This record gives sequence, structure tokens and C-alpha cells, in this order.
Amino acid sequence: MGITQTPQWCQTSDRRLDMPKLLRAFQQFFRENSEAWIERFDYKEAGPQLLLQAFLQRILNGGGRLTREYGLGRKRTDLFIEWPLDEAQGFLGPVQRIVLELKILHKSRQAALAEGLPQTADYADKSGAEEAHLICFNRDPNIAWDDKLFDQLKTHQDRTIHIWGM
Repeated sequence: MGITQTPQWCQTSDRRLDMPKLLRAFQQFFRENSEAWIERFDYKEAGPQLLLQAFLQRILNGGGRLTREYGLGRKRTDLFIEWPLDEAQGFLGPVQRIVLELKILHKSRQAALAEGLPQTADYADKSGAEEAHLICFNRDPNIAWDDKLFDQLKTHQDRTIHIWGM
């Protein structure tokens, strides 16, 4: 039995997942809960990914799929979402595909973007995803939350990538 939440609050009128709405909600959830949860994980680098995966799973258990460490060639993407757009047809009909690449900021935001943008664009191309999101987690306790949280759009290789700061 899974933990589910009705997905209607984060869907558009044509039944697509509204990923900006979902990821803005996750930004707030992460801001409020990350300190308490991340300390529970033995492997601290995995903490942000596991929290995001658990957050998304509540919605996707209602009809979609969330794949972690989705293999694409020799490289991997962190999370891959598939959301059927026609309930009656399920995965046999049209499917919304979304790539989520996650980065922990070890150096700078610019360094994470330099590595993450081409990687995310490549993953989206290989998977046929129409949406691509690069999520950068800033674990520095000396940085204020208002400075960690951001979202912006960038274009790389003719693909729009939504970048999120947490």
C-alpha cells in the first residue's frame, strides 16, 4: 500500500503534471523539513534525492511512475517521471515524460550548471522527455534560505531546462 495524495492540485486542465507548481511546493517542504530528515540518512548526499522522491511519490502513486537512477546509455539521470495523459489508455496512450537531474552544490552554482545543463539536455533527448529540470541543492548552513531558493529557465542545445535552487 502506498502513500497517495490526489494529484488534481498539481495538474493542468489537460491532465499534465504542473511540474513548476510541484517543485515550488517541494522547495517549501524542503526548506521546512530538510534539516530534520537529512540527518537521519547515513549517506547525506542521498538525502535530498530521497526526500524529493518521497514527496513526488505521494502524487505519482495516483497513476504515474517515478524511476530512480534511470539508465540512459552509460550515464544516468536521477529521477524520471512518466505520467499517462489519458486515464483510460494508461501507459499505452500519450505519456508525459519528465527528467529531473539533481546536483549537490560542492563548488559553485556556475560549476553545477556547467556540468548539469549538458547532462540534463542529453538525458531529456535520449528519453524523449518533453520537460527537463535541473535541481541544485545548496547544503551550506551559512547561506540563508532566501538565497538558496530560486528558479530560472535556461536554454541548452535548443532545449529549455528549468533550474531550481534548494
